[in-house]
Parts: sequence; C-alpha cells; structure tokens
Amino acid sequence: MSSPKELRYSEEHEWVKVEGDKVRIGITEFAQSELGDIVFVELPEVGTEIKADEPFGSVESVKTVSELYAPISGKIVEVNEELNDNPEYVNESPYEKAWMIVVEPSDISQVDQLLTAEQYDEMTSED
Repeated sequence: MSSPKELRYSEEHEWVKVEGDKVRIGITEFAQSELGDIVFVELPEVGTEIKADEPFGSVESVKTVSELYAPISGKIVEVNEELNDNPEYVNESPYEKAWMIVVEPSDISQVDQLLTAEQYDEMTSED
C-alpha cells in the first residue's frame, strides 16, 4: 500500500493536501483499513478553530471509535457534509470522496513538519 506522493501525513494517520492557502484533511488508507467498516463520522462545524495534535472529530467503525487529530492548527472553512449520509466513503475513497475538513492554516509552514509519503509508508510498514 503506497501513499499518494503529493500529500503529507501525520503520525496519527491523517493526510494533508495543500490547495493554495488552504489545506484539505482526511484519514489515510492505512487508517481506514485498520479501523474496518466506517459507520459514522463526527466532524466539527465550519468556523471551529483546531489545534495541531488535538482531537477535532471522530470516526466510528464496527470495531471501535477513533479520534481524529488535527495535523495542523487553523480555522475550518469547509466540512464534508457528504460523510453524514455516506460514511462508507472513508473506506471506499479515503483520498478523494472522504476528505473531512478544509482548513485555513494559522501557519502553513506546519505542513513542512509532517511526514512525506515515503516516511509515512516506512512508519506504517513497521506497525
């Protein structure tokens, strides 16, 4: 399982895609495969401030409930409402349909501190 090269990754298994002055965030294919079938996604509202390394929501699978940790700090400007009715997108399309939030980062350079695809793949192959 190799991760998309254009993304950055947190050690908590979130991915980050830079889109101009905003970033799109979701969970990785590795994370969804470990969780199993996702049945519910809880996300914050637009306008919420998130802090790096702190929980911003959760995903519930048939096995467990898992916190989502913010890979960077900033303000949420968009939430993927589709996941309310289609939590299975997280399993089917973790990098396309199942993005979770779009954030205006308070400091875009935080992205540079995240793992590259190679570093993330190396970390997950050790698990």
